[in-house]
Amino acid sequence: MSFLELKGLSKRYGDAVAVGAFDLSVAKGEFVSLLGPSGCGKTTTLQMVAGFAEPTTGRILLDGADITNVKPNRRGLGIVFQNYALFPHMTVADNVAFGLEMQGVPSGERRKRVTSTLELVHLGPMAARYPRELSGGQRQRVALARALAIQPPVLLLDEPMGALDAKLREEMQIELRALQHRVGVTTIMVTHDQAEAMTLSDRVVLMNKGSIEQVGRPFEMYERPNGRFSSTFLGKANVFEVSRAHSGAPVQVGSHQLPVSDATTVGDLEYIVRPEKISFAAEADAIVKGRVSARVFLGNHWLFQVETPLGTLQLTQANLGLPQANEADLVGLHWAPENARLVPRRGVVA
Repeated sequence: MSFLELKGLSKRYGDAVAVGAFDLSVAKGEFVSLLGPSGCGKTTTLQMVAGFAEPTTGRILLDGADITNVKPNRRGLGIVFQNYALFPHMTVADNVAFGLEMQGVPSGERRKRVTSTLELVHLGPMAARYPRELSGGQRQRVALARALAIQPPVLLLDEPMGALDAKLREEMQIELRALQHRVGVTTIMVTHDQAEAMTLSDRVVLMNKGSIEQVGRPFEMYERPNGRFSSTFLGKANVFEVSRAHSGAPVQVGSHQLPVSDATTVGDLEYIVRPEKISFAAEADAIVKGRVSARVFLGNHWLFQVETPLGTLQLTQANLGLPQANEADLVGLHWAPENARLVPRRGVVA
């Protein structure tokens, strides 16, 4: 059952549409990420939920109650900003207690909640420190503790990992997901990082130019993108325009017949295959042949670019030792029909 509902939510600034006709239902305890490039409307959507931006149209329902016109401080939502917005002159404990004071929680109850929340984020021994004495990851935990201490019905996260370096960001993603599972709070996160969205989320809402492109569980969206934008924003993809398709497989791309297990539909189509689904093959098994134009070592895998009659193809190969091909080598490429996807042609990547 829906706990948070956004119904026909939109935001316009004059003639400019920041968010258009946004509909989303979020279940209690669910972790949902709003993902997309800069300017796609994800932060504006979060600000409308928080109450910092007034919707042009639509309603926001929380547990059945309409909160569209409720002031931000009356919504009771927990919010963590990208810069954490901690008070530098307050200790960790006082920062966490701030929201409770604003709610008028008695001092005895405040102390209990501050202590228990700091233990929850593994910062109990840091209670008397100031933000300047903490690492980036510790400051993020303080911001989370402050948001969780008020026991919000919904936690809103605005690019919460943006200020962290790559290694710490990865560690904090795991910690944040474990924390959200323990607390069970409904969470909406804004991010432009597809790996972060897929790591943390129960569902991902992919946005582009103020609209929803696709909604689904991370694995499903990655394996079954609904178009060029989804396939290339959620990871890497080789995308080709289909020149001819009939009922059944294969389809025609340029002068090549390419395998696909999808039921072919009439209309303008594109053919998508992920780089990790492609492998080097003997000439007799090759779907297409080409020459390796670039090879890049990325630690746990190799990335290849191959010039083919279809255009430039990318493929990846797990690092199990030496790679199977060198730059300038002539190679054959193969992939299984079930690893290709046909989608309607729908514009270009933002």
